[in-house]
Amino acid sequence: MRKLLAHLLGVISVITLLVHTLFLGVFLFIGIFFRLILPNALSKRLANPIIVEVSLIWVGGILWWMRHVHRLNVDIEHDIEMSMDQWNLIVSNHQSWLDIFVLFFATYRKLPVLKFFIKSQLFWVPIAGAAWWGMDYPFMSRYSRAYLKKHPEKAGKDLETTKKACEKFSEEPTTVVNFLEGTRFTPSKHKQQSSPYQHLLKPKAGGLAFTIQALGDKFDTLIDATIHYQGKAPSTWDMACGQVGGITLKLRQLDIPKQFSAMDYTNKPADKAEFQKWVADIWAIKDRQLEEIKESSF
Repeated sequence: MRKLLAHLLGVISVITLLVHTLFLGVFLFIGIFFRLILPNALSKRLANPIIVEVSLIWVGGILWWMRHVHRLNVDIEHDIEMSMDQWNLIVSNHQSWLDIFVLFFATYRKLPVLKFFIKSQLFWVPIAGAAWWGMDYPFMSRYSRAYLKKHPEKAGKDLETTKKACEKFSEEPTTVVNFLEGTRFTPSKHKQQSSPYQHLLKPKAGGLAFTIQALGDKFDTLIDATIHYQGKAPSTWDMACGQVGGITLKLRQLDIPKQFSAMDYTNKPADKAEFQKWVADIWAIKDRQLEEIKESSF
């Protein structure tokens, strides 16, 4: 009976999300329409705030549902002073689609709206894809080594996308989020990688390096986010059914070493090695944090 009720809640949640999204989608497309027809300066002043505010109301509605209907419990630990007027860079481990909303639980209307690097295929998601485009989320195409051997002209495209996105990010306070593992953690991926970490996949430092190079000293701080789920990481359907255990989110503030703003990650091996060591040290601490949280939850 309990399982049946959970699935019923899942169906209700999906329907509610669709209605919520379709209703706000009308206002979103009004903002996008103005953005397309207005001159660039006027678009920034009038259309962009509409798009951002509609997107924030969409996120706020989902957070309300998770808090009051799903009774989602997120234990947030941090001593960071948050402001809507600062540039932030967040790095996080990645296990579930819920990770995004866990970060919103801590930062919603406290930091500038979160900006993610998104797989290019997600551009075609109805309404959401348009919202991400309207909010200047960068769409990334990930190519395998085998593909790049056949199509060498595609090499460096993601770097170009990152640079273009960061040019827009530099115009107003922004929070850029980077899931350094590049994919969601699973035991099979962990084994396949022979990861040196107990609870994490190997971090991919390139995207983070390009973001720091592009925005330089704009970032006020780097926030290291560590997300832990009791039990297994929830699937999308688990989220809809409210079948999510306790969640712990730990945030710590780090300084970005000044030399990284002027580094040449691509062409100078010494710069690349120094940056990768810095990222590896962050990841080692995160791995220990996850082990401590896991041990304390028993």
